Amino acid sequence: MTKKIKVFLFTSGFLILLATIASLFFVNFHFGMIILCSLSFFLILYGLFCDSLLKLKCLNYSILASCVFFAIMMLFLGFYGQTDNVTFDEDAVIVLGAGIRGERVTRLLAYRLDRAAEYSDYNPNAIIVVSGGQGPQEDITEALAMERYLIEKGVPQERIIKEEASTSTYENLLYSKEILDKLFEVPYKVVVITNDFHIFRATKLAEKLGLNVTHYHAKIDMYGIPLNYSRECIAVLRLLILGR
Repeated sequence: MTKKIKVFLFTSGFLILLATIASLFFVNFHFGMIILCSLSFFLILYGLFCDSLLKLKCLNYSILASCVFFAIMMLFLGFYGQTDNVTFDEDAVIVLGAGIRGERVTRLLAYRLDRAAEYSDYNPNAIIVVSGGQGPQEDITEALAMERYLIEKGVPQERIIKEEASTSTYENLLYSKEILDKLFEVPYKVVVITNDFHIFRATKLAEKLGLNVTHYHAKIDMYGIPLNYSRECIAVLRLLILGR
């Protein structure tokens, strides 16, 4: 039995490491990759030395409890994120940035923008705020790349507003709110568009900023689930502890 556990742990860690390395070809490097690399090395080492570690019951129970906790959190984020409450009568749309490569939007961001273009067909009167500054490995701001993508999808440029200073989800929402406060009288209603794993945190941050908000989720590729959900769990814990 111990040999099977060792093989399982070692193989799981190795596969997670390979998946993390492969993801570098699709997305920019970020904190989620550090989390998964750390997990993969932990599983590999645990598999190599599990003969002695399995005797430490407190350690094993702690690891098991942590795994169960994060599994439940991931299921919650997925369920919450796919339960849209959009009404299609919102005054504005906020599309949260997700990184670009050079001047090209990533697949994760493209799914958000596709959803925004779809929303635009249902509610052609809504203003669309594309939010994201310029980071490492990015030749232009995320907002500019997002605007170009939406225009190619047939969204009129005059309906798009760029927010090009933000570097985090909190700043995405804060700076977008500052723009919208100048355009609309309070109260106005916004819909936040992001991928399903990100909906819960984005919505809670928007509510903390005083926005009257609904949410509309975009999908995520299967290979991106471990990377993005693991990073999001840490971000949600940070939100619960620090409020941001």
